Amino acid sequence: MLRVRAILVALALLAGGLTAFAQTPAQNRSVADLFSSAHRNQLVLDVEAAIATAQAAEGVIPAAAAREIRDRADIRYTPQDEIDREYAKVRHRMVAILNVWKRSMSKTAADHVHFGVTTVDVYDTVLLLQMRESIGLLIRDMRAIEEELLTLAETHRDTPMIGRTLGQHALPITFGKKVAVWAAVNNRNIERLEQVRVRIESLGVLKGAVGTHLGLGEKGVEVERRVARELGLREPGPADWHGARDVIAEYALVLALNAKSYAAIGGEVFRLQMTDIDEVSEGRPATAVGSSTLPHKQNPSRSEALIHHGRTIPRLAEVLLDDVENAFERDNTSRPNEVAEEITLASADMLDDASVLIRRLDVNPAQMRANLDRTGGMIMSQRIVLFLADSVGREVAEERVREAALSAHESGGDFRSTLLADEVIGPHLAGKIDGLLDPETYLGLSGLQVDRTVAQIRASRGAKPTR
Repeated sequence: MLRVRAILVALALLAGGLTAFAQTPAQNRSVADLFSSAHRNQLVLDVEAAIATAQAAEGVIPAAAAREIRDRADIRYTPQDEIDREYAKVRHRMVAILNVWKRSMSKTAADHVHFGVTTVDVYDTVLLLQMRESIGLLIRDMRAIEEELLTLAETHRDTPMIGRTLGQHALPITFGKKVAVWAAVNNRNIERLEQVRVRIESLGVLKGAVGTHLGLGEKGVEVERRVARELGLREPGPADWHGARDVIAEYALVLALNAKSYAAIGGEVFRLQMTDIDEVSEGRPATAVGSSTLPHKQNPSRSEALIHHGRTIPRLAEVLLDDVENAFERDNTSRPNEVAEEITLASADMLDDASVLIRRLDVNPAQMRANLDRTGGMIMSQRIVLFLADSVGREVAEERVREAALSAHESGGDFRSTLLADEVIGPHLAGKIDGLLDPETYLGLSGLQVDRTVAQIRASRGAKPTR
């Protein structure tokens, strides 16, 4: 499915003109655009032009040749159909695109294209550029989701619901507190992507076939630095990285962690909308059909998709993690560039599902309140114990309250009445019991946690709190 999507984007770009991507406003670009064949080919030409420019600046090739190479660095000069025909003959993707491209140049310029350069340097640099651009777009989408989460947290800052541990009712919280946790995780994953982007931009782009700058001449280090600057990258690291692909694996592992984080949101929404809980639901178009045979059902959709992404994206990350165990200086057996593309496209699809889920999420405060009351006040047992600790001692209070809870549970009786009937603790609870059993007055610092989380996240991106 991901491959089909990329192909359709590529066809759309070609149908609309070969420079369509460059003319698309940055805010409207998608991750799929970055991995289209048209954009990939353009990046190849951009890298080759940067190399020629750097080599000319260092006196390695004639300046006139470099200018012509740069002037021809446009995919108008590398029609895909001609590349395909050339590839059918030479069976080498780099040679195919270069042969087609050189036909638009003078012999002098053509002789200095790809001068002393190896294919892996060019295509790995293209991958780095694609990952760098992809991180920018992924963060853009995660920021939009972040804003949706912050708004949802603020809206339900004080909406009480039951907090659950090990699947059991524990203590009251607010739904806003829950959402604030989701937002905080999302924000940390944005930070992780920003950190790995720095390492991606610092890897280096041009060290030759075995990573020693052979073929690039004595000015190899200077040429590589200039190429990095031309491409908007950072100072290249001195060591060759192609035989040690840990940064590519780190990128994939961050995407895997992000997928698990969104799967956690999806899983929670999936469970909270179960018929027996019914605290939230996925808003869906009125014409949407939940089940082909059970008309009453409104099956989960986007939450289920997030669970799926949380299972598949980490599996792709494992492939790139395996590639860290490489062989010698340049070998690889896992086609890592293709996997890097696939995991990035899958991550973009996941963010689309997450955004739709959060935007359409319907919250049911009335059912949340009803679920708070399902245990007949037993969820307030901690509060009762703490209230009684000064008068009867904590150990005695815990024992008597536990016995009252067990008795009410086994007999089906009323927890409140059982507490009042206890000869030891009952007298101390008279006149106080109703206030102590009110879950809406025992929410801890849930609201403050929402406020602080929202403020911290907004401050981390330079925005002012709206509350």
